[in-house]
Amino acid sequence: MTVLPIRLVGDPALRRPAQQVTDFDAELRTLVADLRETLADRQGAGLAAPQLGVGLRVFVIAPQLVDGGVDHLVNPVLSFPDDDEQDGPEGCLSIPGVYLDTRRRLNVVATGFTAHGDPVQVVGDGMLSRCIQHETDHLDGVLFIDRQDAARRQRLLATLREASWFDATVKLSPH
Repeated sequence: MTVLPIRLVGDPALRRPAQQVTDFDAELRTLVADLRETLADRQGAGLAAPQLGVGLRVFVIAPQLVDGGVDHLVNPVLSFPDDDEQDGPEGCLSIPGVYLDTRRRLNVVATGFTAHGDPVQVVGDGMLSRCIQHETDHLDGVLFIDRQDAARRQRLLATLREASWFDATVKLSPH
């Protein structure tokens, strides 16, 4: 297990849709372990493989959000049991120090696999639902800033331009 550097907004790896995992092998389990270790080090809510520059459909969730349940998903597919929404603060380890209210679905059902290839389902609401949706967006090349209205996006870009780590090549997705 290794703590790895997290890619920051502007890195093209964050904008490429991730590929389906086809091999549930030791390499995949090492990736999940590295994601867990890196997430724990950064004290975030979730972390997706593209944030480490790995183009696979895998993410981990902070243990406190899953309360002893499955803390990672491979090849997740989301469904929503209702139309209820939530609007609340959201941040991203790939966009350090930026938090904006972001509208998400309140409830989610995520199906996928464990790192061993076992089918799994995670049902979540509130913060767990937000995290699952946020990390699945990463697997699709979408950042939470893409979910902001034009005014919020402009405020965010102004804030980013002042950040010492900002890469001026940031391109917003049409999503």
